[in-house]
Amino acid sequence: MSGRIVLFGATGYTGDLVLGAMLRRGIRPVLAGRNVAALSELARKHTGLEFFPADAKDPESIRRLLTEGDVLISTVGPFERFGVDVAEAAVRAGARYIDTTGEVGFVRMLQERFADRAMETGAVLLPAFGYDYVPGILAGALAAQQAGDAGRRLDVGYFTSGALRPGLSHGTRNTLRDGLFLPAVRFLNGRLTEVRMGADVHVFPMRGARGERKTGLLVPGTEVLFLPEEFPQLDTVTVYNGWFSPFSRAISLISAVTAALAQSARVRRVMEKLSSPIVGKPGGPDSARRAKTRTEVVATVAGADGGLLSSVQLTGPNVYTLTGELIAWGAEQLRDRQDLAPGVASPLSAFGLYGLAQGCADIGLVPVDKHRP
Repeated sequence: MSGRIVLFGATGYTGDLVLGAMLRRGIRPVLAGRNVAALSELARKHTGLEFFPADAKDPESIRRLLTEGDVLISTVGPFERFGVDVAEAAVRAGARYIDTTGEVGFVRMLQERFADRAMETGAVLLPAFGYDYVPGILAGALAAQQAGDAGRRLDVGYFTSGALRPGLSHGTRNTLRDGLFLPAVRFLNGRLTEVRMGADVHVFPMRGARGERKTGLLVPGTEVLFLPEEFPQLDTVTVYNGWFSPFSRAISLISAVTAALAQSARVRRVMEKLSSPIVGKPGGPDSARRAKTRTEVVATVAGADGGLLSSVQLTGPNVYTLTGELIAWGAEQLRDRQDLAPGVASPLSAFGLYGLAQGCADIGLVPVDKHRP
């Protein structure tokens, strides 16, 4: 039975992007968050949307919003700090849940804590359904499918076209800073392995008239959690970020030094304090700035001998615009589809490769050879 869609964190930067994407689809969500005055103003602006106060520190305030069949969108992070009780509220209600997290540790936490309970209550949890990490999962699945049973190593690289410098959100800057202190996860020789963030770099061939190559830095990604389940022939899956491609090798060296220094809790606190100006104020790039960049994601699959078997490159809207559109589409699917199996789902297990590819194409995330400027 279809229910309501509740947008938790509606007054934040990402919440605003999700709300805009939903309204363009004709979806009128229930707004939820801590700041009642801001919620009231937002509801008035959009001609009487429902709104209710809710706080991640008060899980019962979220639980009271939900009934079976409702969809809860969570945009409130850091998710490992604030997101667990929010997800549990959805599980207890037998609701459907989707979030914007980029924290792989949080997704693993949901799998460990709530997979069985969600099966009991009928809840569906669909974490990390934004720029982190739907494009890489789609590109990786397409490349693995093309390579077939001979594919062994999958590498996924996230890049952008256009200048990122003036257009990073507060949340992204915070994630980049924290990433210097946290381990990454890769799927190596058939098992998940924790490694240092930036411990490796990889060069990706890029399609286009210039035939350029870009370098990415090893980072976390849910691709390592989900794609080996779908493509068991893969024994290695690694995710890279090349937003600052020319400096990837230098950043890798810096991360090694940072990780060594951060072994001391006292030194880490000092480093975090010194880096706080980098994070800056809340908010993010406006529509004009977002229009200056595009998402570029590349996935390559190699065989046992290291030879390249397949390569898929996707292009799409700016990373923040893309997240808003993906969450809106995913929430609509969660509300309307009754064939989804309960549990902690991946984009592929929820919608299948064909369904995911179609949904992404509808919002402009397509293979490079199908993109028309």
